[in-house]
Amino acid sequence: MNLSRLKEIREDNDLLQKDVAKILNISQVQYSRYETGLRLIPIDKLSILADYYKVSVDYLICRTDYKKTYPKSILK
Repeated sequence: MNLSRLKEIREDNDLLQKDVAKILNISQVQYSRYETGLRLIPIDKLSILADYYKVSVDYLICRTDYKKTYPKSILK
């Protein structure tokens, strides 16, 4: 899974790995492993990040270049 956007979006928001790790309630080392692809990031953590950054999970995992979250009407 391509998670290159995790680092990109974190840096675009002027955050350190330890800042994002705190948001996710995990260690900085664990978050670093997500960014480098050494571990897969659980869907619940992706969801938290998508909400925090106000982007879609698809954007975070590079399935789309469209940043906006999906309208709720599409999900119903």
